[in-house]
Amino acid sequence: MTRAPAFADRAALFCLKLLAGLNLVFFLSFLIMLALATGRAQAEAIACAGVDLMEKLERDDPAAYAKARQEADAVLNGKGVLWKLGKEGVAPSYLFGTFHLSDPRVIELPPAAQAAFDGAGTVVIETTDVLDPSRMMASMAGDPELMMFTGSETLTSQLSAEDAEVLGQALRARGIPPGSVAKMKPWMLLAMVAVPQCETDRRSAGQPILDIALAREAQEAGKKLGGLETAADQLRAMASLPMEFHMQGLMETIRLGDGINDMTETMIRLYQKGEVGMIMPMFNVVMPQQAQDSAGYAAFEEALINRRNKGMVEHGRHYLDGGNAFLAVGALHLPGPEGLVEGFRKVGYTVTMVP
Repeated sequence: MTRAPAFADRAALFCLKLLAGLNLVFFLSFLIMLALATGRAQAEAIACAGVDLMEKLERDDPAAYAKARQEADAVLNGKGVLWKLGKEGVAPSYLFGTFHLSDPRVIELPPAAQAAFDGAGTVVIETTDVLDPSRMMASMAGDPELMMFTGSETLTSQLSAEDAEVLGQALRARGIPPGSVAKMKPWMLLAMVAVPQCETDRRSAGQPILDIALAREAQEAGKKLGGLETAADQLRAMASLPMEFHMQGLMETIRLGDGINDMTETMIRLYQKGEVGMIMPMFNVVMPQQAQDSAGYAAFEEALINRRNKGMVEHGRHYLDGGNAFLAVGALHLPGPEGLVEGFRKVGYTVTMVP
């Protein structure tokens, strides 16, 4: 099995959390990328490439696979993407874990999830701001620091000359003039380079990510639509972390290169199987190990996942108490002791996995 560079494990963790837990940043950065990209015909969509790293691991290193399997089995609520939420005197609702991509395998809901969605009177996504880009961008203009450097700082002022050159080459390869994003905050730029080119091509052709597709379908069906956060909430979560941490994540992702394809393919296949709890163990085993900034990633986990989970539970109760709701949020928000499944149990709901 071809090994990724030694920095790839940290890049994998960073990209994974963004892909599965923060759709707003990807959506915003994609709008900006469409405005900036040059020299690429949108009709020339590149076929998705990538191998299933877990399949290779099981074949090439059974012991490592067994270790990942053991870790995954120990993850609380680590299996399943659809959960039924019940409370006495209230019609049942459903919690569904999404993957913020437009891949056809992701867009097509499992039969049980489709039935739950079809029967719901209210559909709730992370933030409804993504449905009105102009209003969202106008709102962001009130706090430009969430997306842009507003003083004398630039992206390259945070980097060494060598890293600045590596970044420039990667951006030009994607048809993005480096100068056009010089004032952009690193978390916005990171989202541009943390998905495979095929994903960018699909979005350029008008294919929405799963969350937006669900929201649009809900609107067309006359269902009530709600959100758990605002665009500003999500961006403030990113901005709360040290700039050095963001710059490190950006450069590690840039250097990962085509490894993004394998990461994404593996996550999609695990997601299809409902193996949410296997995702993190898989990366810990497949990617080469090295000393990690444990304090930095603990802060990342707290700001981007745990703290937001608490807010989602609090806001989600409003919709659940009305009954017959379908809550769709990033799948990595579901498992673990701080996840949404446990969170809703703690506030009085019976939560049962739907096969």
